[in-house]
Amino acid sequence: MLSAAELAALQDRLFQLRCAAEDVATAVDDGAPAAELRRLAADVAVAARDAERLR
Repeated sequence: MLSAAELAALQDRLFQLRCAAEDVATAVDDGAPAAELRRLAADVAVAARDAERLR
């Protein structure tokens, strides 16, 4: 069971993950260069790893 603080932190990390994914989608739509897409994809991976932490 997660405490209220842990749940809030998890929600924050999930929000960051969603935002990172949306950044990738926006960059693709805007025709961003491959280097920028790689950097944004790396940001998604970091956010996903962070979201996996429950405590």
